[in-house]
Amino acid sequence: MTRRLLLAALSAFSLQLLAGFVAAADRPNILWISSEDHGPHMGCYGDKYATTPNVDALAARGMIYRHAWSCAPVCAPARTTLISGLYPPSTGGEHMRSMVPLPAGFKMYPQYLREAGYYCSNNSKEDYNLAKPGQVWDDSSNKGHWKNRAAGQPFFAIFNALASHESQIRTRPHKQIHDPAKAPVPSYHPDTPEVRQDWAQYYDQVSEVDAVAGKLLKELADAGLAEDTIVFYWADHGSGMPRSKRWPCNSGLQVPVVVHFPEKWKHLAPPDYKAGGASDRLISFVDFAPTVLSLAGVEPPQWMQGHAFAGKFITPPQPFIYGFRGRMDECIDCVRSVTDGRYVYLRNFMPHLSQGQHVTYQFETPTTRVWHDLFKAGKTTEAQSIFWRTPKAPEELYDLTTDPDEVKNLAASPQHQAVLAKLRQAQINLLAQIRDVGLLPEGEIHSRSAGSAPYTIGHDDSTFPLGRIYHAASLASNLKADALPEIRKLLTDPDSAVRYWAALGVLMRGQDAATTAHADLQKALADTSPFVRIPAAQALGMHGDKADLDKALPVLLEQADLTKGSVFTAIAALNALGKLGPKAAPALAAIQALPANGPSPDGRYSSYVPRLLEDLITSLGGTQPTKEKSPGKKGKKKAE
Repeated sequence: MTRRLLLAALSAFSLQLLAGFVAAADRPNILWISSEDHGPHMGCYGDKYATTPNVDALAARGMIYRHAWSCAPVCAPARTTLISGLYPPSTGGEHMRSMVPLPAGFKMYPQYLREAGYYCSNNSKEDYNLAKPGQVWDDSSNKGHWKNRAAGQPFFAIFNALASHESQIRTRPHKQIHDPAKAPVPSYHPDTPEVRQDWAQYYDQVSEVDAVAGKLLKELADAGLAEDTIVFYWADHGSGMPRSKRWPCNSGLQVPVVVHFPEKWKHLAPPDYKAGGASDRLISFVDFAPTVLSLAGVEPPQWMQGHAFAGKFITPPQPFIYGFRGRMDECIDCVRSVTDGRYVYLRNFMPHLSQGQHVTYQFETPTTRVWHDLFKAGKTTEAQSIFWRTPKAPEELYDLTTDPDEVKNLAASPQHQAVLAKLRQAQINLLAQIRDVGLLPEGEIHSRSAGSAPYTIGHDDSTFPLGRIYHAASLASNLKADALPEIRKLLTDPDSAVRYWAALGVLMRGQDAATTAHADLQKALADTSPFVRIPAAQALGMHGDKADLDKALPVLLEQADLTKGSVFTAIAALNALGKLGPKAAPALAAIQALPANGPSPDGRYSSYVPRLLEDLITSLGGTQPTKEKSPGKKGKKKAE
């Protein structure tokens, strides 16, 4: 290339870049201050025990949202919702620390902002369950900062405070600031010194992230940018205390959302915005991506499932917001939830599993261990026992105005059947609208979408017959005895996911159902799908005779072997072996010989099989195999 041509090319590029900046000059800066693992336990939300002067001051100048949900009650799927504007059950990204691709042509919202001339920085947590489709951020690191943008360039910046994370609740020693004697203890937790200390320390950590927010807001003001910048403060899901984090009821999903629009940008604020005000509009994390695009003057793509609640492309308020729970670390589950702001509805598709499954990371919190021990000793109240008891109710309904702790299930109340029906239908409607691939066994999310994306195959009835699969899941999990004949017929359905739910349906119904469907379960041990064989083997192992157990154990052991199956079959099979309890003892030597590591579609899955093996071997009284230490690694556990 000649020097003249090179100069011409550089000049054209400079003009193009300048044009982008000029076009963006009339757009606001946008600052998101996020924190981890805390609900609206802040002074601006009326919590008198909290000490949060900085966010309270922001709320006094701006507005809070009274009804904001994170969609997921744990960080990775919650942040997956944020980055995409899609419900993770529609993308296959609902399971903790999973990894799936987006469909071709879909982008993460910072990519649209960057195309519009914004400098986008993230400091620094990502934790997405979606593979990034190209460069998403200008800088995503602990050095990410709006200061690094070009002169005159508008910015979108996120700063994430870690101090309120679940892990910090249990860090000892700790200098107590809030008096544990005055800590508000919800009715579902036992009132013990350990629980009070954890709650008080939780509030201490919320004060710490409030201080971080104060420093960031001061930095913005000192730079003379406060009047040019729209500010959001939010937390990534409910509190890190057990029965909040990981559980998709209001206590696990409700988050603080505080927004401030300076005078210059008030025309982009929602109609109900006023200083010191509070909005009753229902918003959730799926709405954040379209909202930030709308604030930047970028029309959100039609495929985004959220609704902008501010900006040029603001949409009307929605009647419901939604939540979900998939696999939580090493423990499998499937729950969907919805609220209209007053009532909360949960649909438990796996009611045979308790809310309090043994997630290793959760049991590191003293409250979890003390609470569990008291339950086992028969020393918990009815409200405190719900978390641990099985089966769960297939449907739950709570009135937040009379029962903010969500411990009085109104699903069977004659006076609440109309509300129940309304919220049930809302949940069904969303499931159909987004094509919820979370009804597939996790391994089939990957196998069916090989070479494509779960979202793509989910929108094709030939690869994902949602109607039939949902019918099977709904029938299986309603726990009604008269559903068993149809469930048995579904064990011969051509689709493996239908058969999977049918096998679960027998398992969920216990001894009588397993006896009635004994021949069906034996046939299912030879099913082409391992996700059918596993629940069939579990049902026979739990409820059959010794001959059944002798047939079931080899099936489960084969699928638990990472070298013969997959990480997904291993997780499912090890969970099933754990549910057998002492009946799995004859297989102890074989379990101890199982590999803890093996092929996996992504390193994010690598910790789950080792945890399950360790817990299972310990529960059976075995000794743990010697762990190999990786050279150069300190073994630091990743925060979850």
